[in-house]
Amino acid sequence: MKMDLNAIIEKMETGDQDAALTALQTFNKEKSQCFSFTPGEEEDREHLGELVLGFLERDLQPSCQLACLETIRILSRDKKSLVPFATRHAMQILIRHAGLGQGEGFMPEIPDLEVIVEALKCLCNIVFNSEAAQEAGAELQLIVGLAERLKQCREPQWNHYVRFFDLRLTFLITALRVDVRAQLACELRGVSLLSEALDATLSLCWPDTYEVARAGFDGCSELPPLGRQETEQAMEILKILFNVTFDSNRRKVDEVRLHCIMSTSEGEERTEEMHSHTVNLLGNLPLPCLDVLLMPKVQQGSIEYIGVNMDAVKVLLEFMEKRLDRGNKLKETLLPSLNLLTESARIHRETRKFLRMKVLPPLRDVKNRPEVGNALRNKLVRLMTHIDTDVKHCAAEFLFVLCKESVSRFIKYTGYGNAAGLLAARGLMRGGRDPGHYSEDEDSDTEEYREAKPHINPVTGRVEEEQSNPMEGMTEEQKEYEAMKLVKMFDKLSRGQVIQPMKIGADGKMTSLEPQELHYLASQQFGESNNSDSDSDAN
Repeated sequence: MKMDLNAIIEKMETGDQDAALTALQTFNKEKSQCFSFTPGEEEDREHLGELVLGFLERDLQPSCQLACLETIRILSRDKKSLVPFATRHAMQILIRHAGLGQGEGFMPEIPDLEVIVEALKCLCNIVFNSEAAQEAGAELQLIVGLAERLKQCREPQWNHYVRFFDLRLTFLITALRVDVRAQLACELRGVSLLSEALDATLSLCWPDTYEVARAGFDGCSELPPLGRQETEQAMEILKILFNVTFDSNRRKVDEVRLHCIMSTSEGEERTEEMHSHTVNLLGNLPLPCLDVLLMPKVQQGSIEYIGVNMDAVKVLLEFMEKRLDRGNKLKETLLPSLNLLTESARIHRETRKFLRMKVLPPLRDVKNRPEVGNALRNKLVRLMTHIDTDVKHCAAEFLFVLCKESVSRFIKYTGYGNAAGLLAARGLMRGGRDPGHYSEDEDSDTEEYREAKPHINPVTGRVEEEQSNPMEGMTEEQKEYEAMKLVKMFDKLSRGQVIQPMKIGADGKMTSLEPQELHYLASQQFGESNNSDSDSDAN
């Protein structure tokens, strides 16, 4: 039975609970199947919203409460229908029905979980779409109620849906309100609360002081995938942790978050999404906390390198390569993991050596350019000339760190042409090495590389056939004449602002070649040569 808005409003205005319930259930069923509103009904939708809120202030049966909240959820999807719900009074009503009020109004001793979940869904929609609702939520201390229920993360009375939408609402309010984010982080001890919730969600136990495992699977080399519900909750917690640690100096990390990068879920896509949130969170950490990536215990079946467990680094590297192969939105999807690997390699000798073994193994292929091929090195070198400045800088920085910031080694693996951008930015065009804390060691070359080295073009980074000297057979005067022609061409293009000629300064950095400098070069010579040429032409 299809009912128009006016008919529903008439039923609501009678004040009869049963009539209102029937009308709202019909409306909700129709809109859940096909969500669309007729243009010009904005005022009627606002009026319906006000009537529904009025009903929620009464002592209703749970079924009628649920129908009213479902209607609000449907109406709140449309930003044009938000006006009645974004007020302080409306937010108070919804917060109370979500069981998050601070002692305000009537709440049953045994809450109806379906009503709580529906109210939470309404709050999520409204907070997401309305700045006024965000402000009202902050004033009403919504985050305090959410934090109180977060403390009950091990209480069996709350089901998955209550926990999930509690977390989703917490994520939204902390993402959209800096003051609420700070309140959760500092006043409400948000990091500890969220870490405890993550513990409970993943069913973690602590066999030793610095060792974390999943309950019932202590010592297992392979953990079973997380269930869908556990994964969904864990991802929301990781997103909230990202919010509260994003601009906080009191950052903190523990083995729990590392456990997330080592866990899998039901399906590759869901696993990758959870790893993505974990990488974003780890990327917020100050450098000393990146020690967490070097797992303290080497277990059976784990990846060991120089006596250190490299499982987490290996997972990060594989995750980064997947994002690289996908090629979409590299700045957003690739850079967090690439930056994390770069900084870990910069401060951890074990990580750097392990990654270098995987990314920059001893050179054997010297016939192809460094950017040609399907090896991870080739893919990263291709990024060094990417159109996005951030992407090419991060790719170059990663490889430069793996080369221990040695210019000669960097050019060896990437070619001078690809390396020029980073070297120019760092003032290393004249060669040398950046100051650092890298140990000295020999760069072992393969036999193939040693044989081919004299024939490798350092610009392209590959063996090339020897080209004939284009100046062979020219006199010194002819060579000088050709050089000056080139200088004058540069001068003309520079004056026309087609190009900007550059030079390497005393500090090794690229600097602009001033017009007067270029003009001076162009005017050298050859005043006399030009004159004699003119004379001979005249004759």
